[in-house]
Amino acid sequence: MNFPENLKYTAHDEWILVEGDTITVGISDFAQDALGDLVYVELPEVGATFDAGDAVCEVESTKATAEIYTPVAGEVVAVNDALDSAAELINEDPYGKGWIFKLKASDASGLAGLLDVAAYRAKIGK
Repeated sequence: MNFPENLKYTAHDEWILVEGDTITVGISDFAQDALGDLVYVELPEVGATFDAGDAVCEVESTKATAEIYTPVAGEVVAVNDALDSAAELINEDPYGKGWIFKLKASDASGLAGLLDVAAYRAKIGK
């Protein structure tokens, strides 16, 4: 399994890329593998605001539905519209073409609780 060193991870298996006050969110290689073939992604609305820990959207696979959470409060500034017609991009390229949404953080304090690669690998036993 692939776990890029430049990302942070959550206990809910999201990956986070921090670029200034904007964070990009997706699900980890481990999460997409556990879910199986993804068939649908319910994307959030651009402009929607969320508190840290809120469920922002859902991904649905042939096996299960999983909520995607945000680790920080903020406003959705972009969504990956390609997932509307190709949810499988998350399975094929979870850290690239499979990103889900971008959030402009209004309170970045939640970033302090994110896991680095070593801690995430320990959490999932990989």
